[in-house]
Amino acid sequence: MAAVTTTTTSVLYHRSLVNLNFKHKSSLTSSRYRRISCMAATATKVIPSIIVGGGRVGQALEEMGSGEDLLVKRGEPVPVEFPGPILVCTRNDDLDAVLQSTPQSRWSDLVFFQNGMLEPWFQSKGLGDADQVLAYFAVSKLGEPPVDGITDTNPEGLTAAYGKWASVVATRLNAGGLSCKVLEKEPFQKQMLEKLIWISAFMLVGARHPGATVGDVERDFRFEVISLIGELASAAAAEKGIVMEVGIEERLLAYARAVSHFPTAVKEFKWRNGWFYSLSEKAIAQGKEDPCPLHTKWLKELNIVQ
Repeated sequence: MAAVTTTTTSVLYHRSLVNLNFKHKSSLTSSRYRRISCMAATATKVIPSIIVGGGRVGQALEEMGSGEDLLVKRGEPVPVEFPGPILVCTRNDDLDAVLQSTPQSRWSDLVFFQNGMLEPWFQSKGLGDADQVLAYFAVSKLGEPPVDGITDTNPEGLTAAYGKWASVVATRLNAGGLSCKVLEKEPFQKQMLEKLIWISAFMLVGARHPGATVGDVERDFRFEVISLIGELASAAAAEKGIVMEVGIEERLLAYARAVSHFPTAVKEFKWRNGWFYSLSEKAIAQGKEDPCPLHTKWLKELNIVQ
C-alpha cells in the first residue's frame, strides 16, 4: 500500500486547531485544510521538492508545498538542475522505471514513500541506506486532504522519516497538519518492520475469510492475526539481528482499528509477504525449520505459493 492509514476527521482537525491556536471547532473540509496548510507553511519554510507520481499521495504532498514544487509524472525524466529532495510516490513496481528516469548524480536525493520491504531492492541498485518515509496517513480520494495516522496506543502519530532529507519531509508534512517523527536507522528499521508485519499479517488473515475488512480481522479473527504477528516478528528480528519493541501486537491491533474499513487482499507479494516467504525458503534450503510455518501454510492454502 502506498501510504495507507486513517482516523476520524475530527481528530485531525482538533490537532490542527491546537497547533494553530484556533478557538472554535468544526468539521475539517478541503478548503479549511488548505488554509491550515498555508498558515503552517508561513511559520516554517517548506523546501521546494521534485514529486514523482501524480496520484493521491503525490498531489497531497504538492498541496503542502508553497507552489514551487515540480511534479513529475510517470515516464517523465527527473531533471538534474532542480535542487532539493525527490519524493517518490509511485507504486513499488514502478521503482525501476523511476530510477532509470533519474540521473545517477541525484540518486542520493531520492526519498521513498512506498510500503513493504525495500532493502533488497536498495541493495541491488547500490542505493545503500536510502531515505524513506513510513507514511501512516491516508488520502481517500484524489484532491482530498490526508488524514493522520493516530491510534489509541500512539496518539502522537505513527508517520516517520529517515535519512538526510528526513527533517525537510517532516516540515512539509507538519505544514499539512500531519505528524512525522525523524528517526535514526535502527528505530526506523524497527518501525518499518512493524508496518511490514501489519500489512502482511492482516491482509493474509483477511484473505482467508472472503469479504473480511481489516476491522473484521481485528475483531473476529484476532487469535489468528496475533499468532501470525508473533511468528513474523520473531522471524524478522532474527533475520535483522534486532529486538522488536514490547507491545507490537497491541500497536498493530490499534492501527487496524484506526483503518477498520480497509479491505483485505494479498497484493504486491514480492514487496510484502514475499520477503517472509523468502526467509522460509532460505531456512528450508539450509535444512532448518521454517521460521514462518503458519504463514507458509496459509499462503499455500490460498494457492499464492505452491
